[in-house]
Parts: sequence; structure tokens; C-alpha cells
Amino acid sequence: MKLGFIGMGNMATALCRGFLAAGVPAGEVCAFDPAAEKLSAMAEELGITALPSERAVAEWADMVLVACKPYHVEGALQAMGDALSGKALLSIALGWDHAKYRALLGENVRVQFVMPNTPAMVGEGMFLFEATTSFTAEELKFAKALFSDIGAVEVLPTQLMGIGGALSGCGPAFVDLLIEAFADAGVLYGMPRDQAMKLVSQTVKGSAKLQQETGLHPGVLKDMVCSPGGSTIRGVAALEKNGYRAACIAAIEAIMKS
Repeated sequence: MKLGFIGMGNMATALCRGFLAAGVPAGEVCAFDPAAEKLSAMAEELGITALPSERAVAEWADMVLVACKPYHVEGALQAMGDALSGKALLSIALGWDHAKYRALLGENVRVQFVMPNTPAMVGEGMFLFEATTSFTAEELKFAKALFSDIGAVEVLPTQLMGIGGALSGCGPAFVDLLIEAFADAGVLYGMPRDQAMKLVSQTVKGSAKLQQETGLHPGVLKDMVCSPGGSTIRGVAALEKNGYRAACIAAIEAIMKS
């Protein structure tokens, strides 16, 4: 199935690299981006086909991946016009869910909305597939396989895509703040910053992997580290005193109420 990218920013480039590394033939991938020189250099490096317009991509590809900025989507759809007819449209543009596309495209373009996150750039993405889709079973299987090779895929009903995006889409920023804060604590006590960040980042990575692979509740894993009267439980008490968990919940509430 030939795949065409509309927009080749950081996220689209990361996805493209991941798909190619996972075995998608470069000869079956094309792309358009207004930054023609940048696109040309990237296409030469990756071995994909650079095309001069959105319409050219729609004519060439079986599945079009819309990865431009959300405010450019409508213009891109107009540029592709009837070349999209009968095609599959896969979109990672924020806010452009199935219903929004359907209102503009009608029934002759099949649509699947996917919400990615920035860890996709290192092959550890969390990809939320909107359950409402008009993809064929074959197209959906192909799309899920693409994203599964560079992270994890979860299917969510439309009404949960908002909270899902708050957790996995905004979540990396909150984890980055945590890493920075604990690294600052290391620096406060004399540790070089790069070394402190390495310790904290690996601890975050390892803790997440431990939870995923064991399936244990985070509270159980926390208790495994907290000896009675020990240093860890003192730290946990200090975090609770300062509203650690309440602050995390409040962050998500702020997003959902915005």
C-alpha cells in the first residue's frame, strides 16, 4: 500500500523514519512539504519520493497521511480535491477527528484519526486511534501495524480521545518537568547536571518499563521501595505534603476544562 505524507515536520519525519526502519519500502513512500529544499534533501537521504503538491501526493498514494499543522488542513484538502476520491486518509493533525473530516469530505474518502506523541521520535510513541473510522479492515490493519512498529497503539472511543490526548499527548511535558526538577535536586547537592539527568531519566524509563512488564499497580511498586521508617517513605510523605498527586490531577483538569 503506497503511503503519501502531507507535511514533513518533526513528527512526520520521525514517523517516516520509523516506518522505513520497520520495513516499509522507501519506493512506496512519497511526501509533499512547502519547504521544497528541505523536503528534497530529506527525500534523497531516505530514498522516498518528493512530490511538488498535495494533489500529486493524493494521486500517487493509496493512503494519504495528513501531518501538516491543523490550520493548514482545510487548504490541503482543497488542494487535493477529487484526487482523494476513493482513497484512505490517515490524519495526525490535532483536532481533526473523523466527524470533522466527514463534514468536509463526504463518504467517498475513508478516514482514520490518530493522535501521536513526541516519544514517537525515538520509537516509543503512544498512538491513540479513534474508534470511529471508515477505513476498511485491511487499511486499519495496515495502519495499526505501521504505528505498532514505533510504539504502542490504543483504540479509544471518540469521547475519550480528549482525555487520552491530555494524558499521552501533553504528558511528555509533565514528565520532562519531573526529570528537570529531580535533576535540579541532584545539582543542588553537587552532582553535575548531565549526570543527574542521566540518573533521573533512566530511573523514569526503568520504572515505566517495570510497571508495563509486571502489570503491577504503581502503588504496589512504590511500596516495594518504601521500607518502614526509611528514606523513600520520607520522600513520599514530603511529596504528598506538597500536593504531588493533586498537582498531577489538577494539570489534567486544567487541560480538560480549557
